[in-house]
Amino acid sequence: MSAVVTGLAGIGLTRALTGLGRRLPEAARAPWARRNHAGAPVTLLEGPVVVLAAAATATTGARDAGTALVVLAPGLLGGLDDLVGEGTTKGLRGHLGALRRGRVTTGALKILGLGATAVLAAHLETRGSTRQGVGQSVAGTAVDAVVVAGTANLVNLLDLRPGRALKVTTTAGALLSVPRSARPLGVTLVGVGLGALPEDLAGETMLGDCGANALGALAGLALVRGLGPRGRVAVAGVVTGLTLLSERVSFTRVIESTPVLRELDAWGRPR
Repeated sequence: MSAVVTGLAGIGLTRALTGLGRRLPEAARAPWARRNHAGAPVTLLEGPVVVLAAAATATTGARDAGTALVVLAPGLLGGLDDLVGEGTTKGLRGHLGALRRGRVTTGALKILGLGATAVLAAHLETRGSTRQGVGQSVAGTAVDAVVVAGTANLVNLLDLRPGRALKVTTTAGALLSVPRSARPLGVTLVGVGLGALPEDLAGETMLGDCGANALGALAGLALVRGLGPRGRVAVAGVVTGLTLLSERVSFTRVIESTPVLRELDAWGRPR
């Protein structure tokens, strides 16, 4: 499909699935019901919507196991955490600390599952590339895995205010639509993001771990396909640094204390 058709398909499918979600019986909607940061009712059904829309849009007309993998696996892992995860253990340190003490949280399962998914997706990308030598192949796979898993986690960390995570993935998708190798994934991110944005900005829906991990991993794969070796190493370093920083620093506090970031973050929300 052309970029325009792909983008429109992403918007249309996301809007159709959003409407379908509204018509689900209350018993089916109830497990996804939450309260947002302001205490207002919100549904996490946006997550399954964007997972299905992104997977269908990005893989239509192409046999792309890597793309299907990085959307569906993080979506399933995140959905499991959304539905049955306990909310007292937070962050990489918390979940890995619990694992060391012999307690397996859904968050720890998600971390391990995202890592395995990223390694497999990176292996598929490396196998199909022109990189030479075993050493280069292993190093490239490791870097690409960090990009995919790190971006998936980073987008999830941003899903704390209406529209914030979607603004990031949609903007990234627009930029990644420029290189031909990443264009199908970039346009998919734009289409799905625009389709989900109205309800997210209004504070009616949230991506949750399901949607944020899936769109983040898809953005990571687009970065892998769209950047050269040095660019991928740089991105791996940035996402790793931000992930470690998030253990000590609140991104929301930084955004709200920085005028430009605060205005961009608030753009589109009801005043």
